[in-house]
Amino acid sequence: MGLLSKKDSKLIFDPLADNNPITIQVLGICSALAITAQLKPSIVMALSVIFVLGMGNVVISLMRNIIPSKIRIIVQLIVVATLVIIVDLVLKAFAYELSKELSVFIGLIITNCIIMGRFEAFALGNGPWRSFLDGVGNALGYGIILIIVGFFRELLGSGTLFGFKVLGDSVEKTGLYALGYENNGFMVLPPMALIVVGIIIWVQRSRNKELIEEL
Repeated sequence: MGLLSKKDSKLIFDPLADNNPITIQVLGICSALAITAQLKPSIVMALSVIFVLGMGNVVISLMRNIIPSKIRIIVQLIVVATLVIIVDLVLKAFAYELSKELSVFIGLIITNCIIMGRFEAFALGNGPWRSFLDGVGNALGYGIILIIVGFFRELLGSGTLFGFKVLGDSVEKTGLYALGYENNGFMVLPPMALIVVGIIIWVQRSRNKELIEEL
């Protein structure tokens, strides 16, 4: 018997594709548009949400039988705010420049619809282990989209990945630039993030007959 049962495995793998929180549920779009101009911030945001949602789901699950229903939203906000503060302090201590680059968007994790949605839809009705898997799975699904969008926006918009030149030098006209390639400045603008996400949604839905029928 494996570490994860079939039902537990679905909690991890379903949000990666068939029930992705961004492309299927259309949640968490704001951060996908705002911080994906470069790959590094996209990865850091993805890791931050994995920590906050995974740990937050566990905490809410452990407290689910003692939280009065009338104040459950307030309790959930306190839990997620505490975890976000921890993430923010860690970034300021070990990656200050990146923390400044992400700016207010780390704090806005508190209002991410995916997190509050999983607290309400899953953590309040399930045990800590399954809630942890659900949180990690949905955060991974969210993070994968951010990383894909960040990869293409930085590569095509700046010709770099993680700040390193991979297409050549645009000033000295080496690499692809020697063949006439030019960076697409539109790629680093927020509207292009929406277009890239739209293309991902189109590709995913065109390959899944069930999603097409739901439309």
